Amino acid sequence: MRKVPAPAGTFSVTDETQCSCYTAKIMHQVLLFYKYVTIEDPKALMDSVRALAKTHNLLGRVLVAEEGINGTLEGLTVDTEAFALELLKDERLSDMNVKRSEGTGKAFSKLYVKVRDEIVGTRFPKNVDPRVRTAPHLSADTLREWYEKGEDFVVVDMRNDYEYQSGHFKDSVNPGLENSRDLPQALPKLEPLKDKKVVTVCTGGVRCEKMSAFLLEHGFENVYQLENGMHNYMEKYPGKDFVGTLYTFDKRLTMDFGGDREVVGRCKLCGDSTEKYVNCANNFCHLHFLACESCQKEEGTCCSVDCTQAVAKEEPAYG
Repeated sequence: MRKVPAPAGTFSVTDETQCSCYTAKIMHQVLLFYKYVTIEDPKALMDSVRALAKTHNLLGRVLVAEEGINGTLEGLTVDTEAFALELLKDERLSDMNVKRSEGTGKAFSKLYVKVRDEIVGTRFPKNVDPRVRTAPHLSADTLREWYEKGEDFVVVDMRNDYEYQSGHFKDSVNPGLENSRDLPQALPKLEPLKDKKVVTVCTGGVRCEKMSAFLLEHGFENVYQLENGMHNYMEKYPGKDFVGTLYTFDKRLTMDFGGDREVVGRCKLCGDSTEKYVNCANNFCHLHFLACESCQKEEGTCCSVDCTQAVAKEEPAYG
């Protein structure tokens, strides 16, 4: 595994004092936020969030549902701070955690604010409801303490498989999900963990709220969820326990929080170390995968021989 030294001048946001210092130093900022809370009129909240985001020239994606809100937005730092201040004035969202990270000004190309059935697309039964029952939250400090003490626990990564490939907690279990809806099919793989202390993790916490609730409904009793997700943990403990980079659902693709780290990503085509993602050039595939610069092709990179042949023939590859 290739080691990458900590970038010069890297620092993290772990409290309000650091946050004010942090936001003063960067031009663009990304906000990551969610909360499971009953929204009686999702359309009304959608309209107000969209209007507020437009007022502050923010781009990104926000989903609103009867079960809550989930969003990622980017803009000038002064504008993102003004947006967050106004959003948290809504009493339903006043205690919502808003995570901040440095932006590029190019993370998103448009503003997308929509009403959906869920803020995370799981299609789980109605009895799986984080507003009613979910796993206890485990703080980043407590998880770090568990690692240091050698506590007996298992980290289960609830992100998509391609997210796991570029970075993850050491010795964590990867259920191999293509998306959150796959968790029921992954239960047999997780069944041996029922009697163990399980810590579910995801990027910001929104998926673990619901997926840990799903595990509780299926007989897992000693389940926790990492509070505010990997994003918060890596800010507080850069280079500790997590290897690689954190995947993001925007044009940045990955985030490095500093600290000496290992490059764990492997090119799907040749196996060399890489942290570069591409989409398969076969329009009937579009697999999102890691590919090193040597394997990337200017005309488009395919994930397999079948897809390469399909593109050459301009035919879809199946199977």
